[in-house]
Amino acid sequence: MEGGGTQMMSKGTGTVYRIVVRSKLGERYAVAFEGMEMETKHGYTVLTGEIIDQPHLHGILDRLNGLGLELLSVQALPEDTHPIAGGSREPKERKP
Repeated sequence: MEGGGTQMMSKGTGTVYRIVVRSKLGERYAVAFEGMEMETKHGYTVLTGEIIDQPHLHGILDRLNGLGLELLSVQALPEDTHPIAGGSREPKERKP
């Protein structure tokens, strides 16, 4: 549980995060963020994917810092979201 009583989505043992940086990262950087979806638009890059633990998260943030990128946000996504085409996220349908 995160603070405020919000549970985060687990796809295994990790939590799905959305990380936004100012700058457009080219496809050549995808290897540095393996396992993360990478979407660039309007001068920003959005990385979305499962982070297994805090050291994993810090490793990704260290890579971004090493590239000299400005970190704009790091957000753990709610449990009731899932990825869909185009990188946006919508609530899952709930079965009665």
